[in-house]
Amino acid sequence: MGSGPATPADLVVAHARSVATVDNERRELSDGWIAITDGLISALGTGKPPPAAETIDASRCLVTPGLVNTHHHLYQNLTRAYPPMTDKPLFGWLQSLYPLWRSIDSESVYVSAWVGLAELALSGCTTSTDHLYLHPRGAGDLLTAEIEAARDLGIRFHPTRGSMSLSEKDGGLPPDDVVADDDEILAACEDAVARHHDRSFGAMTRVALAPCSPFSVTEDLMVRTAEMAERLDVRLHTHFAENAEDDEFSIATFGCRPMEYLERTGWCSDRTWVAHCVMPNDDEIVRLGAAGVGAAHCPSSNLILASGISPIVDLRAAGVKVGLGVDGSSSADSASMWLEARQAMLLAKLRNGASAGTARMALEVATVGGAGCLGREGEIGSLQVGAVGDVAIWSLTGPSFAGAVADPVEAWLRCGPTGVRDTIVHGRAIVRDGMLVSDRLEEMLGEHDVLSRRIQGV
Repeated sequence: MGSGPATPADLVVAHARSVATVDNERRELSDGWIAITDGLISALGTGKPPPAAETIDASRCLVTPGLVNTHHHLYQNLTRAYPPMTDKPLFGWLQSLYPLWRSIDSESVYVSAWVGLAELALSGCTTSTDHLYLHPRGAGDLLTAEIEAARDLGIRFHPTRGSMSLSEKDGGLPPDDVVADDDEILAACEDAVARHHDRSFGAMTRVALAPCSPFSVTEDLMVRTAEMAERLDVRLHTHFAENAEDDEFSIATFGCRPMEYLERTGWCSDRTWVAHCVMPNDDEIVRLGAAGVGAAHCPSSNLILASGISPIVDLRAAGVKVGLGVDGSSSADSASMWLEARQAMLLAKLRNGASAGTARMALEVATVGGAGCLGREGEIGSLQVGAVGDVAIWSLTGPSFAGAVADPVEAWLRCGPTGVRDTIVHGRAIVRDGMLVSDRLEEMLGEHDVLSRRIQGV
């Protein structure tokens, strides 16, 4: 069933065991197919697929929308598993790593972004953001470097122009040479939007504004950034209520909890998505939902830093658009969207009961929830006519899936670990048969190791 396109499509994904559309009706199509033309989905259906210039056989596979990563720090994969930080909570972890990160430059940011985005693509991610808040003096144009890496790889990218303006001497955490003054930061933000932000439907690159966190920027910068985002019509992102230290800092420094600080600086709006959101109380959850704020849930990072378990079931019930984030590669030390989806499912069960955390909930968080965080609902994160042709194909074969015949969506997260078989962005495969479609992988990995050793001094 289903109506095929009037003319042959560019690409058809055919004969899927199930196509989990994650559309408004949450349709799941057995023996399903998807047609993509000019980078957009032109038709969906079941049974016999329509003709196409290229057909991909998805027999014995689950097909989902491409996964959407809503929080990351790509440069941090240069310092994974760095011994001085592996036993530290958030603030100590940051202070262990800042002395290394002050050495990044445009070369290291390009390579780390390329490798980090490739790692994401191998886990079914088709759209990623990045919170690039570290801009050491003399390091070069870091934002452009990572945008070029995403373009070269072929992944959809929504980076943020981050910032820090409050150094150790001012009561913040970062060293003096990685911060800038507020006027300089705001000028760089406006320039980044003018140069890189594409407002068109299906854009491959968009930019948001992202002061790092309340403990690394001034209150004035938070206020002025929110005003600029409103004027330029772009989105806002920052770390928020990440752990008990975060709460204590806010109360001691600003005289209020992080939620009130968000409200008084003009950030409590539907153009904002925050990272972590681990510590809101019941009243704050209601206020976040009423304001239309989005939240990037980063389960592995929250676990490894002992930050806590974000109340995503309650946040979603209150109307918060909850997305999924792998967070920095130095906190999660892995950038697998599949792993984060599984962790989100398990933690929701642990916090709210076995029935609360399902694979379908986790899939929604990893797709349409991420689209909501980025302000791109109906465009990314779902499989429906007119949406972008971003697709993940997951093989459900082999010993791990033996006996998993009743429910392919639950099997997808319960029976792993698993990697994606094919990742398709805008109708073009960037991962096929579990392998990156690029002859530069070994070159990039070699450069990455050299740059990592240089930065770590080993």
